[in-house]
Amino acid sequence: MTDFQMVSSDFTADEKLEIESIKMYKKDLLDDIQKLKMEIDNVMAEIFSFESAEESTTLEKSKRFSNGKKKFNMDPKKGVNYLVENRLLNGSAQSISEFLYKEEGLNKTAIGEFLGEREELHLQTLKAFVELHEFSDLNLVQALRQFLWSFRLPGEAQKIDRMMEAFATRYCDCNGHVFQSTDTCYILSFAIIMLNTSLHNPNVKDKTNLARFISMNRGINNGEDLPDDLLSKLYESIRNEPFKIPEDDGNDLTHTFFNPDREGWLLKLGGRVKTWKRRWFILTDNCLYYFEFTTDKEPRGIIPLENLCVREVPYPRKPYCLELYNPNSRGQRIKACKTETDGRVVEGKHQSYTICAASAEERDSWIEAIRASITKDPFYDLVSVRKKKVINQAPQD
Repeated sequence: MTDFQMVSSDFTADEKLEIESIKMYKKDLLDDIQKLKMEIDNVMAEIFSFESAEESTTLEKSKRFSNGKKKFNMDPKKGVNYLVENRLLNGSAQSISEFLYKEEGLNKTAIGEFLGEREELHLQTLKAFVELHEFSDLNLVQALRQFLWSFRLPGEAQKIDRMMEAFATRYCDCNGHVFQSTDTCYILSFAIIMLNTSLHNPNVKDKTNLARFISMNRGINNGEDLPDDLLSKLYESIRNEPFKIPEDDGNDLTHTFFNPDREGWLLKLGGRVKTWKRRWFILTDNCLYYFEFTTDKEPRGIIPLENLCVREVPYPRKPYCLELYNPNSRGQRIKACKTETDGRVVEGKHQSYTICAASAEERDSWIEAIRASITKDPFYDLVSVRKKKVINQAPQD
């Protein structure tokens, strides 16, 4: 007989029932604990599965975002469309402008290309982009340094005009006491950019001195002169430190490509193998450069325009073509160079260059720009028109 049996014989019937009840309760409690443990295990498994799925979603989103940035650097419009379609941007001007302003790894040429377009979304994005800059209590050179570091100015005059107009408006909003009008800020900003080129481009032999800089800007403040002290400080700032060009455009050709006459995507017909290839063209300093990508630091080819002519030319299935040719040396190769895939620089093989634009308007604009590229300063017309406006609006005595 066990001790429990000996002791239990001393319990009353009610006490024995209570003991049995406790034993059953204990068993139920242990069962409940086991069920709870199983439920906890299931919940933890679900949490782990959710976290894994969330991590996978985050990784996939990150990959799509990275792909979107790469697409943007190759083709800004397609890149933005991809990001919007994948719900990585909401498609508003504010969302896109913050992406352009804050996101690292974007090509500054591509940013400038996107901001320079004239469609309404691009215009609103430009306005929002400029408003992200804080110019309060900065002098004009300091503000320009900040502004021109955030993207690269495109080559077309109309795009430059819109972007510098937006800059002048923003600067005057932040510093209402400095200039009498945004026109003054606009004109002086161009004068500073041209001064930077004059002082720091080795190809410019006739350097602008302080006296000439002050004289150039007489009467631009609604017919009045700006203080010589202000202009002197701006001049010294540029003389002591040129504008810095964003790194993705930094190379020995920095000054050449800073303010091109025109740039954009065109199709080029091969010289030996007659296939069409998409190339990024830059027109500046009487030369036409072409690149495989806007991010390339060195051009794939250089076409000096000296002694060449340009004309519209028909081509089968390519309706918007232009041709570069030498009217005095027909049948001979044009003096040009290209970079082979192995890095060797070789002489070009073209007797003429056939290039295709996306539209008749674009083709005609390229023809006009090439014809005008030899001596034309890209900022001259913009500043001249604005100066005439300021002078005509000035109060007469």
